[in-house]
This record gives sequence, structure tokens and C-alpha cells, in this order.
Amino acid sequence: MRHRVILGGVVFVIAGGLAGGLIGGRTETLVERTGEQLGTYTHLLSLLQSRSPEPVDTRAAIEGSIRGMLRTMDPHSNYLDPDDYKHMMEEQQGSFSGLGIVISKPSIDKPLTVISPLEGTPASNAGIRAGDVISQIEGVDTLDMSIDEALRRLKGPKGTRVTITVTRPGYDGVLHFTITRDEIPTNSIRQAFMIRPGTGYIRIANFTRTTDRELEERIHLLQGQGMVRLIVDLRGNPGGLLEQAVRVADRFLRKDQMIVYTRGRISGSDQEYRAGGSGNRGDLPLVVLVDKYSASASEIVAGAIQDHDRGLIVGTTTWGKGLVQTVYPLSQDAALALTTARYFTPSGRLIQRDYNSLEDYFSHDEDEAQLTGDTKEIRRTDGGRKVFGGGGIRPDVIVPDPVSEFIVQLEGGQLFFHFAVDYNARHKGVQPSFEVTPAVLQEFQSFLDTRKVKWTPADVEANRERLKAEIKESIFSALWGFEEAWKVHAEYDPQIQKALELFPQAQQLAAISQPIQPAARN
Repeated sequence: MRHRVILGGVVFVIAGGLAGGLIGGRTETLVERTGEQLGTYTHLLSLLQSRSPEPVDTRAAIEGSIRGMLRTMDPHSNYLDPDDYKHMMEEQQGSFSGLGIVISKPSIDKPLTVISPLEGTPASNAGIRAGDVISQIEGVDTLDMSIDEALRRLKGPKGTRVTITVTRPGYDGVLHFTITRDEIPTNSIRQAFMIRPGTGYIRIANFTRTTDRELEERIHLLQGQGMVRLIVDLRGNPGGLLEQAVRVADRFLRKDQMIVYTRGRISGSDQEYRAGGSGNRGDLPLVVLVDKYSASASEIVAGAIQDHDRGLIVGTTTWGKGLVQTVYPLSQDAALALTTARYFTPSGRLIQRDYNSLEDYFSHDEDEAQLTGDTKEIRRTDGGRKVFGGGGIRPDVIVPDPVSEFIVQLEGGQLFFHFAVDYNARHKGVQPSFEVTPAVLQEFQSFLDTRKVKWTPADVEANRERLKAEIKESIFSALWGFEEAWKVHAEYDPQIQKALELFPQAQQLAAISQPIQPAARN
């Protein structure tokens, strides 16, 4: 799995070639209008090949020009080279064939490190641990290997084998593992547990072909444990498949309620998507968490819940992506993700953020006041509440999550993770009852010194509780996996904690959103 965040989008995956989709019966007109420009382009490419002081990679030059052309349109139309297209399809299909490890390589001169093996996968079953450094793959050194190259070597057809050489903190010598590749599910729901008696918590990381099925399974499981209210966490969720966003929203809405509608120029792009009424959870008190990295399909779900007064939206204003892409397969296993429509929430909001400056759009440095201050479009929910368009979904309750520069520095250098690996190597038999004591915090400070990280006693004192929580979370992650670590995280996450306080309001919304039942007649 790639250890990186990619801003996704609402996409339709369709069959058929690009030419048939774009040109159709207008070939002569298109040629007449563009023939001269295409001739200029061909001449320019010829000059590059013949006159440039260095050899020109023709394919790279052409692909770069395609990407440049698409950037003149909008931020989300994009050329997908074979690797990008394959990765997108793997994510959307919900599985790939490999070992089942999350790896990290911050730079070319850093070692290839296992962040975590995924539970129940070949890597986990073979004994791979968090913190293991993969020094060789099939006898090839990995120090100068990019993470993409490492992933290509680790993945492969189901049933084939790969041998990796590992060095492990706290152990002398090297370890050799020969592991048989298998299908690895890329679950879009990474965490689902009871966060309080009666209160369930489900975190959806993205929207793939399996999201709706995963959600139904997790809800059924939590209701079996006594869940009567639910937090759905869409923070950091970059989006994915439109039909899956519709199905997720359908779980909580009444039959025939609008979820989203799209408008575009091509045939079939004007669509309405309504709830089918199969969810049967219209009265479940609901809080949905969002942040600035909740985009696209996440915003469709949050917008539908908010517009129908079905649940409370909590956190910070979302990304603001209201564009729909259609994916057209091309020759040589590449593809074009082309914006073909805009989508609107049930109240009629277009939540696309301004992208006149692509640099500003992708840096997304606006603070909450700037985002809400620029909003001009005002709509009404079913119950008459004001909601706003023009730049993301504004939460009903805004809860910032401030993080100090000191903590950001430590997280960016993966120092909590590396300390956890080091601590677990030196302290055998850490138990689930583990807490960060003053002695553990002192060890962490000494660890920072060995890594030549600058810090002051004031830094530690000002961030003491956050440091303790991050250390505990990282130790749990290294020993027991992501879900146990996230349970630790939830206890200090200010947005999750605020959500737990807001269920009385969510309960009121759930009651308001229910239709009035006709009086019984004798």
C-alpha cells in the first residue's frame, strides 16, 4: 500500500476509448479547427528531439504536455499513466495481490521501513513487524530504491513468492523471509468500534467498490454490541466512487430523498440520485466528522445528511470539490480522468472552491474565517436551517484541531513511530494497560537528543498531554495495529470528544427529520 495521501474525486469508471467519447461524429470539424495547432506541436517536438543539448524522452515530453493542457481546464482533469491508472483501479476495486504491509521511505537516502503489517495478511502471518527495515528485495538493495519501485517488486500475482531481507531493532544479524503473495483487501473502513457504551464509531478512509458492504457489516456488528448512536468519521477522506457515496448516504435517509444531482454537457451527465429506502436507520442519532481534507464523495455524504437535517456535521470546513470526473481508458494502459459534470447537494448547493489559482487551490492555506467569510450562496435545509455553498461543506458545529509547530515537526520526522519501535525493542512484554509515565516521557526526551532534535523544556511542558497521547498511540500501533492505536487516539482527539457531547442535538435532528405519522382513525 502507498503511504501517502492523494486527493481523490467522484469518478465514473466507464468502458470505451477516448476517441469515441470525445470526437464521435464531429471528426472533420475537429480536424479542421485543430490541424494547424497540431502541426505546430509536431514541429515543436521534432525541434526538441533534434536540437536539445540532451536527449529528449519523447514519451515523458508528450505526457508532460498532456498534463499541462489539462491543467488549463480545472484542477481534477488528469492524465493517468499506466502506474497511476493501475493504482486507481486497485483502490477502487478494493484489493490487490501482494504481502500486506504499509511501508515508508521519506527520501531516497532513508531506509525502507515497515510502518505496520496488516492483520491477517501474508506479511503479518510470516512475522513481519512494525519498524522492520527491508534492506533487500530478492537480493537487490533497497537504500537507493524509490518507494514506487519497492512496491512494484513487492506486489505480484497471487501464489508467487518474494524473498525479503530484514534488519530488526533490538536484534543482531539479519532475517530472511520468503513470503507467498495473496489477495490483500484495501478496506475503506479502517476503524469501527464502540467508543462509549451505546455509541459506535466508524471511520471511512475512502469510497471504493466495497465501501457500502463494509459499512453494512460494521453497523450490524456494532448494533450487536448495543450501538444506539453513531459517529461517522470522514476526516481525511479524499473521495472515490460516486455510486458508493450514494449508497452510504442511503443507509441513513428515507426513501426518495435526494442525495445528489449532477449537471454537465455530455449525454447522460444530468442525473439525480435518490435514496432507495433500504437503510432502515433513519432514526439512528448521527454525528458526521469532517475536515479540510474531506473531499468529493465525502462532501456528497455530508451535504446530503446536512441538507435533510439527518445528522450533525462537526469539525472544520471541507475541501470544496464539486466536480465529477469520467475515466476514459486510452491505449498502452493509460487513461484520462476528465471533468464532465458538476454535482449539487439536495438543497442546490455547488460546493466547488475557487480554482483560479491552482497554487492556492492545492495549498489550501485558508483558515476557517477566510473560508466562511467568502461564502455567498445561502440555501435552506429541509427544516429551514441556513447552509452555505461556494466552498466546501461548512459544519454545523466548527471544532478546530490546533497542533503546535513542535508536534508537527515530530510527526513529520516520524519520531513518535521510531521511538515506539525503539522503546518496544528495549522493553519486552509491554501490556495493553501501558501508560506514559514521567519516566517514559524522559526516555522520549533522551531519544530526541540522540536524533539531534532541538527541543526546550517549554516545548515539552506546553505539549505534555499531546506528547503522552502520541507516544502511547505509536506504541499501541507498533504492537497491536492501527485499530487499537486509533482507540487511544480517539481519547485525545478534540473533534471526536466534542462529537460525543453533541448527541442530544443529533437526537433532536434525527427526530425532526422523521416524517409526521398520520393519526390513527377508528
